[in-house]
Amino acid sequence: MSNRVEELESQVSELRAAVDGLTEELVETKERLRQLEAAADAEPTVQSYANAESAETAGESSASAPEPEAEEAKSTEEKAQESESESDESDIIIA
Repeated sequence: MSNRVEELESQVSELRAAVDGLTEELVETKERLRQLEAAADAEPTVQSYANAESAETAGESSASAPEPEAEEAKSTEEKAQESESESDESDIIIA
């Protein structure tokens, strides 16, 4: 009977070590996620560049051609919207 108790105690200690390791990994992952989210919030987006640029150029000349970055941002945004609408349509199941 003592052999079985020793086996169970050994299993318990292994499981505790695994839980401790996983908990530590989870804490590190959450911290890294917070750092990445903070960095992403701090970085200006292509859209904010386009908005700032269009505000600057609107004062200079209203007849000037749109900048390539602004058009690229629009096309990227349009592509994202199209892919979202396509994925919504593909999720419909007809019985």
